[in-house]
Order: sequence, then structure tokens, then C-alpha cells
Amino acid sequence: MTAALYTSFFGFSERPFTLLPDPDFLFWSDSHKRAYSVLEYGIATRAPLTLVTGEIGAGKTTLIQQLLSVLDEDVTIGLISNAQGGRGELLRWVLYALGIDAGAQDDYITLFKRFQDFVIDEYSDGRHVVLVIDEAQNLSIEALEELRMLTNINSNKDELLQLILVGQPELRDIVASPSLMQFAQRVTATYHLKPLSLPQTKEYIRHRLIHVGGTGTEFSIYAIKCIYEESGGVPRLINKLCDLALVYAASSEDSVVGINVMRELVADGLFIKTREHDHGVYVLENRIDEPLSKVAE
Repeated sequence: MTAALYTSFFGFSERPFTLLPDPDFLFWSDSHKRAYSVLEYGIATRAPLTLVTGEIGAGKTTLIQQLLSVLDEDVTIGLISNAQGGRGELLRWVLYALGIDAGAQDDYITLFKRFQDFVIDEYSDGRHVVLVIDEAQNLSIEALEELRMLTNINSNKDELLQLILVGQPELRDIVASPSLMQFAQRVTATYHLKPLSLPQTKEYIRHRLIHVGGTGTEFSIYAIKCIYEESGGVPRLINKLCDLALVYAASSEDSVVGINVMRELVADGLFIKTREHDHGVYVLENRIDEPLSKVAE
């Protein structure tokens, strides 16, 4: 039994809990709504620097993809993922993201002039440039300072260039370091994306099940509590557990994922937890599984 085969057993149009970021499955928790509002605010006000952080798998990249899908045509987007390196190397990442030629023989001054001319030309054509840097916690202090220097292209009251930095929680600590004081002063809007609560985890699972044609009651409340305890409310970890649980349930021809399925899954060691989310196994003794629809808010 593979993960893809359980879709037939449950009557799903596709797997509801894949790990790839997909805006079609976006679940709007209060925290996700606020994070998205901060991103929209940054774009609307042409903020020089907008910062959004969250745990691994919290849904940051999905929010970025949603934002990019609805931006107006007067915005030129450059998306950079997992950029690393020191001064000069980041500028090459920026140029590649914007489709600007960056030859190996070109020195820093030539590359910067090419970037500056591009941003100014876009502005002359009624457009402004937005650079989105995902996994920005991987950037060095020198690279972040270089990003700040790029915003010096902005002049007078018009913002020609905007930066959106998305990363893991440690990015906030990096930006708050004394050596990046000038960088931090240019951050106009910031938000930290929080994990889901237990009620939100329940609604998240139900949302994804219904999206693929399920009833939304394929998981018992006790199974969901176990999933929440094991995942810490982090969407990507929820997806991992739910996907595996559906495989187990289908292989046993169980129409509902119950606590016994979750106990078996966890005991088999297929789900590896990080120390940050090692909350222990949620164990319920002598309880009868109830479908999700029976659970009070």
C-alpha cells in the first residue's frame, strides 16, 4: 500500500496531506491571516523591508506563493530561495532571480551598476521591484548588510526596491543583533507565524480532507489530539502524520483513523520528531473513538 493508493479507498481526488507548498490548500488560521496582512501591507505601502518568520513547516512559503499569485502587473518579482554566501555572491543571486545577466568575469561594481540600472528602468516604466528572500536565516551578517545597501537605490519619497525576508525564528535574533542596527531600523513590518492550536489543528485537517472530496470526519478526535501532541501544531508535521495515518488506516480497511492507528504509527518509528516538537505520544486509555463531527469546539 503506497500513500497514493489510499486516495481510492477514501474516495479522495488527490492526497490531502502532501508536503509541497500549495496555495490551493491554504488554511487561513488567525496567525496566517495576520502574517498575510503584514505581507500585503508591506507591498501596499512599499515598505523597504518586511520580515515574516515562523517554525520550519509553519506555512511561510505557501503564504509567499499565495501573495505572488495575486500581485499586480506593475510589480517585478525576484524570488530567492536558500541563498548563501558572503558579499558579492548575494548580488549574483539577486541578478539571477530578476533574469539579469551576471557573467563570471564581471566584478562587483559592474554587477551593482547593472542591478541599479534595471531597478531605475523598471521605475521609469511604472513598475517597482520586489525581492523576496526565502530561508533568509541562512544569510550571513555581511549578506544582510549588503541587502540594506541595495535599498539605498531608493530616493526621495519613492521606493524603487522592496525587500521581503522570510525565515525561521532565528532570523529575528540575527536582525536584532547590534551589528545590524541600521538594517533593523528599515524593517517597517514584521510578524512571527505561530503554530496551530488544537482546535485549529482539527479545522486544518478537516479543511484539507474536504478540499479533496472527503467528509472531514476521517480522523477521530483522539487521533487528532495525538497528531497535535506529536506535531506541536506545525502544519508540515501534521501533514506527515496524517498522510502516514491514512496509509495505515487504508491498509487495515479502517474508514476512520483512530487512536489505535496513531499508536501503531508512532510505535513503528516512521515519524521522526525534532527536539523542538518532541511533546511525547498522546495516549488515551479505555476511550472509544468518536468521529470528528461529534467533537465540541
